[in-house]
Amino acid sequence: MDPSVHLPCPFCNAVNRVPESRISDGPVCGNCKQRLFNGHPVEFTRANFDAQVNRSEIPVVVDCWAAWCGPCRTMAPHFARAAAELEPRMRFAKLDTESAQEVAGRYGIRSIPTLIVFQRSREIARQSGAMDSRSLVEWLRPMAGVASTSP
Repeated sequence: MDPSVHLPCPFCNAVNRVPESRISDGPVCGNCKQRLFNGHPVEFTRANFDAQVNRSEIPVVVDCWAAWCGPCRTMAPHFARAAAELEPRMRFAKLDTESAQEVAGRYGIRSIPTLIVFQRSREIARQSGAMDSRSLVEWLRPMAGVASTSP
């Protein structure tokens, strides 16, 4: 039997069970019929952050940023390129620290941009400072991959 992974929909937060062998086939949400991956970072907010991070069985890379931050704006296209390369083995998301101050405070975000990688709701890696797409992919590739559903 093909093992499955649980993936929250970036649009409606419904959790979808997707066979690991089909994760690269462009799965769609069983609830809202939107694509679960589109090669672009998802916008996280205070309202969807916990549902997305805590219910995903693949690594979730969160770019903590703010609109006024020059290095954040410089890194944005590089982060998008890394998303296009590493999805669906990882979920890429952006969290505006100005509009989600409670979430930023909970994770002790003191400088931006800061990248946090979560695996099964636990922080497994953190990197502060802007990175280009090549550096991002090199840093993230060892953490990429479909998670086993075993605890």
